Amino acid sequence: MIPGVLEIVSVGLLISACLAIFLDEAVYSVSALAATFFLTAFLYALADAPFVAIFQFAVGIGTIAVLFLSGEMLSERPETKTKSSTTLAVAGLGGVLSLPAIFFSISSPNEVVTDFSFGDALWNFSAVDVVLQGLVILTVALGITIVLHKRKRIKKRRGVQ
Repeated sequence: MIPGVLEIVSVGLLISACLAIFLDEAVYSVSALAATFFLTAFLYALADAPFVAIFQFAVGIGTIAVLFLSGEMLSERPETKTKSSTTLAVAGLGGVLSLPAIFFSISSPNEVVTDFSFGDALWNFSAVDVVLQGLVILTVALGITIVLHKRKRIKKRRGVQ
């Protein structure tokens, strides 16, 4: 592996995750979340776990589709756009949070001796990750259903009165 790739990917991962949380507009926030999912899949690929990387990428695409559609349908457009200074501050926060990944690198684990590789461990113990991601998607879908049902009832009441 090329030296420093893991550190660069981890910095990008943290910055995109911070931007996904703090950006006000749904399109930009979902785009940052897509970058987070892509970089997570890339980290799995760097760890010699291609099946987990492909699965993470596929689940990420489904999650992004659900979140984007629900965000566009249910959210109101913000009256003000996110200031570029706020975006830079959040990106800076992500950069500061990634400093431990840069200075305390784990890219060469020479002291750890195990019978199986990191990729095998990710693949064999990924059931918890799969279940948790499924629960997140299910929770989002149920929340969308509840909100749309409430909106329908409110419109029906307004039409009756």
